Amino acid sequence: MIKYSVIGTSWITKSFISGAEDVADLVLDGVYSRSLEKGRAFAEETGALRAFTSFEELLQSDTELVYVASPNVCHYSQCEALLQNGKHVLCEKPVTITARECSELVSLAREKNLVFFEAIMYMHTPARQLLKKKIEDIGRIRSVNFDFSQLSSKYKALVDGELPNIFNPEMKTGALNDLGIYCVYPAIDLFGEPVEVVPVQHFLSTGADGCGAAALCYKDKLVNITYSKVGQSRGVSQIMGDKGTITLGSISQVDEICFYNTKGEREELLADLDKKILMGNEARSAVEFINNPNSSFLKECQEMSIRVLSCMEKMRVENA
Repeated sequence: MIKYSVIGTSWITKSFISGAEDVADLVLDGVYSRSLEKGRAFAEETGALRAFTSFEELLQSDTELVYVASPNVCHYSQCEALLQNGKHVLCEKPVTITARECSELVSLAREKNLVFFEAIMYMHTPARQLLKKKIEDIGRIRSVNFDFSQLSSKYKALVDGELPNIFNPEMKTGALNDLGIYCVYPAIDLFGEPVEVVPVQHFLSTGADGCGAAALCYKDKLVNITYSKVGQSRGVSQIMGDKGTITLGSISQVDEICFYNTKGEREELLADLDKKILMGNEARSAVEFINNPNSSFLKECQEMSIRVLSCMEKMRVENA
């Protein structure tokens, strides 16, 4: 059995714990929160064995794997400390803010023979391989549109004059880091690094990006990425070839996938997926990686994170 602990008490942490319940080799050990009261309440709610009273206590504990779901600004320092203290680490996206930081942590993990990778549903769903196989059937691809625009549940608080973490640039959050990353992953995985990136971002009064777009220019195709936390999209993402089109209802979960031939005839390839299953895939990968730290898939995940972060750095513009 692998004892794991979590950092953070948000809904995403609850989703991970729920998914991990179906992974037989994992047992929920502890919860760390900056608020001991919240930590204890969360531990009781989720069935964790204990709540850590300090980050140092977590570092010195015998928990083996830590799922990090703290604010983005904390990811690098917390992951580094956990690795230095012999913990395997699965960190929420974006795993770090820069490709250099991620590369440093990957090197540290390999040096210590530990597992370190990013919690991103795209890499761990079987739908990824389905998508990669199906694009072979749509002919020459010239145009791609990936969109993730979802009105934030914290937007009303922002309008009311509050400053939620997700709209606080000091937390290294904003629309690109929170939602845009889901569009970059399939772009880089399916088509490689673009020749040129042409970005546009709109900034809120807080200084955080509320929405944005980027044209990823390739020699033979154009991949358009749009993302927003201040508006709700009702459309789909599309990969358009001269022999057919693939649509995705959810670019983050990689589901509701359909194929349309040139006559417009529709074939459903994959329906809506339960998020518990998707989060469980990440937990399952963690166990597989711990049992096989030399896994080629682990290295692929680490290298993909670095490539994605490198592209995202080019998608950021200066806030005037």
